[in-house]
Amino acid sequence: MAKTSDLSTGNFIRFNGELMKVVELQHRTPGNLRAFYQAVMRSVRTGKQIENRFRPDEEVDLVRVEMRTMQYLYREGDDFICMDNETYEQIPVAANVIGDAAKYIKENTNVDMAFHADEVIFVQPPKHVELEVTYTEPGVRGDTATRTLKPAKVETGAEVMIPLFVNTGEIIRVDTTTGEYMERVK
Repeated sequence: MAKTSDLSTGNFIRFNGELMKVVELQHRTPGNLRAFYQAVMRSVRTGKQIENRFRPDEEVDLVRVEMRTMQYLYREGDDFICMDNETYEQIPVAANVIGDAAKYIKENTNVDMAFHADEVIFVQPPKHVELEVTYTEPGVRGDTATRTLKPAKVETGAEVMIPLFVNTGEIIRVDTTTGEYMERVK
C-alpha cells in the first residue's frame, strides 16, 4: 500500500474495487484547515470520470502496470489488431479501450499500451498525427485572414474542422486528444 502523497498523475489505483487512472492530482492547503489531495480519476472499465479528496496520510492501493510500445496494424470488426515490436505477437484491443483517439490512428502507428495481468487497460496514442485530407469543399483564394472553419474528411474516416485555405490532398496535423486541427504540414 502506498500513501496518497506518493501518487502522481498517470498512476493507476484500485478505488472502491475498480481500477482507476489518476488524470489530475492537486495538493491543497486551504487557509487554517488541514491539507488534502484533490484527485480526478477515470475508470478504466467504463471511462467515467470521478473526483475524490484524500488525506495526505491515507493509504491507496497502487496498481503496478507494465507499459509497452506496440504497433497498430489493422482493424478487424470492433477490435484493433496490434503487434508487439519485440516479440511480433499480435493481440486484439477493443475500440472502447482506445477511446475517441481511435478515429485518428492510422495503420502502422506506434502506440503505448498499459498492461495489467496480461490485459490491455489503457492505450496512449501519439499526441499528434499527420493525416491526409480526402475530401473538403474547395478553398477560396484570400481566405486566410479569418479563423473560419469548414468540415473535412481525413484518411481514417474522421471529420475534422479545418481552415478555409486547406484543400483536398493536403497533409494536416491533428491533436489526438481533442481532434482539433493544429497546422498544415509542409
